[in-house]
Amino acid sequence: MTGFLGEYEATLDAKGRFLLPAGFKRQLAEGEANRFVINRGFETSLALYPLSTWEPLFARISQLNEFDPKQRAFKRAFLNGATYVEPDTAGRILVPPSLKGYAELTKDMVLMATGEKLEIWDSNKYKQFFDSISSDALSALGNEVLGGKKPE
Repeated sequence: MTGFLGEYEATLDAKGRFLLPAGFKRQLAEGEANRFVINRGFETSLALYPLSTWEPLFARISQLNEFDPKQRAFKRAFLNGATYVEPDTAGRILVPPSLKGYAELTKDMVLMATGEKLEIWDSNKYKQFFDSISSDALSALGNEVLGGKKPE
């Protein structure tokens, strides 16, 4: 898989399940649509990882030094709530209640691509977050992060 592109709306049902949008399903490599890891993301969103993306990330995190307080704290915080999920027979993915609460998901959601994973946002929080970023701020951030250099 080269990575996800796009942004799609989805709906959380009364049992906390959603359908993975067809636009994202088509971007998965064969066999990758059967199992994912869902986890806390940043800015009160969730992250949905295909196993092919999760496994090397988990391997890196597993190698962190347990005797270093910062590394230990990051490992605990990042892995807190990480859960394997599989679509049911109807193709719905269940969001664990603790993660649903963390991201403050209600009914309407947005799934957005961030390269090798998807972020899941409550639609109102998504709009607020991205409305707060002006084009000038995005330009300045891009310059700061990429520094005018091409990514390696």
